[in-house]
Amino acid sequence: MTTVTLKGTPFETVGELPAVGSKAPEFSLTKDDLSELTLADLSGRVVLNVFPSVDTPTCAMSVRQFNTKAAALDNTTVVCVSKDLPFAMARFCGAEGIDNVVTGSAFRSSFAEDYGLLMKDGPLAGLCSRVVVVIDENGKVVYTEQVSEIADEPDYEKALSALS
Repeated sequence: MTTVTLKGTPFETVGELPAVGSKAPEFSLTKDDLSELTLADLSGRVVLNVFPSVDTPTCAMSVRQFNTKAAALDNTTVVCVSKDLPFAMARFCGAEGIDNVVTGSAFRSSFAEDYGLLMKDGPLAGLCSRVVVVIDENGKVVYTEQVSEIADEPDYEKALSALS
């Protein structure tokens, strides 16, 4: 369990993030066409940008930031993950012209539990906490960040520097 805050109010997540150096847990997410997206479907390096909902300002900003930064990355896929319905994520990306990231909804999977980032109490209980997980081309976790204050953005540069 990890304690995170929302505007200073603490609450807990379920489990622990995958350890740096460990094999990344397999996952199943739902793409905007309702097909399945798994870790095995992705080649090269993977950046998981996980957040509560694309309909909040900080979450939307993280998608925009990773979209911009992902354009310069070779052999890397950025997957933006939340429990939003796939249609909401597709709507947001379409309206914002976001096309350098892949979206995956955890609305009907155990992704949040398997990655230890499900918020178990507080006003956002049942949603994903704000986390970045970077996975190398061999499926090994090389970086994790549990953002301690949900309203704050992740450290984009530190996450992407883990790819070098």
